[in-house]
Amino acid sequence: QVQLAQSGGGSVQPGGSLRLSCVASGIIYNIYSMGWYRQAPGKQRELVAIVITDEGTNYSDSVKGRFTISRDNAKNAVYLQMNSLKPEDTAIYYCNLDHRLGAGFPPDDYWGQGTQVTVSS
Repeated sequence: QVQLAQSGGGSVQPGGSLRLSCVASGIIYNIYSMGWYRQAPGKQRELVAIVITDEGTNYSDSVKGRFTISRDNAKNAVYLQMNSLKPEDTAIYYCNLDHRLGAGFPPDDYWGQGTQVTVSS
């Protein structure tokens, strides 16, 4: 069982910044990726940013250049620095962890509880 604890959400004015954190605990094997997703009202959940082990980082085009994802492998943590926030960034943000038990095993992913990010004036 893996648990993801999120923190760092809140309300901010357009152009402001927020930093989200996510720390994983429990029985963790080989982490394939850690990432952030978001879901806005009336929209389906979408990928925001992800770090894939030994491959690199991917961002949604809508946040590229404004958001930065980082990962602390020793602490099994992932962070999302959000700068130049826009009202369109308003959503519930979810942390995700994908780990593999070993070769030949399917992906095993877990989700954080979600945290609200609101950008408005």
